[in-house]
Amino acid sequence: MLVKCVLCEREGELPDHSPEAKQLRNRPIHTYMCRECHDRISARTAERMATGKFRFRRTSASSEERF
Repeated sequence: MLVKCVLCEREGELPDHSPEAKQLRNRPIHTYMCRECHDRISARTAERMATGKFRFRRTSASSEERF
């Protein structure tokens, strides 16, 4: 399955029978993000959380307390 990253628009290929490919086919609202973009966003989020000024919003107050 050919896919394109929503951030950097880099094209890639997923195996047709992988869970991620199935999710993209069956739920068009879900988007693909390449590993490099995902790692970059994760690292920057961790940096912002380390400053103490960043509040990580979750859907419930109990999950917010864990972070």
